Amino acid sequence: MSRIGRKPVALPTGVSAVINGRTLTVKGPRGEISRTFHPDMALVLEENAVVLRRPSDEARHKALHGLSRTLVANMVEGVTKGFTKALEIQGVGYKAEPTRDGVQLVVGFSHPVPYRAPKGIKITVDNNVNVKIEGVDKELVGQVAAELRNVRPPEPYKGKGVRYAGEQVRRKAGKTAQAAK
Repeated sequence: MSRIGRKPVALPTGVSAVINGRTLTVKGPRGEISRTFHPDMALVLEENAVVLRRPSDEARHKALHGLSRTLVANMVEGVTKGFTKALEIQGVGYKAEPTRDGVQLVVGFSHPVPYRAPKGIKITVDNNVNVKIEGVDKELVGQVAAELRNVRPPEPYKGKGVRYAGEQVRRKAGKTAQAAK
């Protein structure tokens, strides 16, 4: 059984945390992130670390304890290192073009598909086919990557579409001509 919730989340140098009721705000060199936690979880600052406490040993409190601790650890990692996701675009004529406030995808539709990046997310494009999404919020970075991939998911016959970097797409065999009888 995991005891991840009991570990305190250390705050590295240059990172500060402020607890205001159920809301935790973490500031660091890459930015600031804030999140409201479940009312059953108690957040405490102790010796330059954030400690979470649960009210009982019920299964749901144990689950919330581990989840909350991981969310705090992701917040601290986000403001120190940041998070990135990479996407690849495959297909003849498929490409991504950076715009002022996001990216525009040309992926085989009759029109280009514009995508506006949410606040706190930076999208860069290399060689028109490699899209890199960066930000301090792990959840938001993953959500933006999923939304961009969902514009044209990779299809199983030719593999065309938008995929995560390194994603393996299971290919299917196409139709074969039946021999004449």
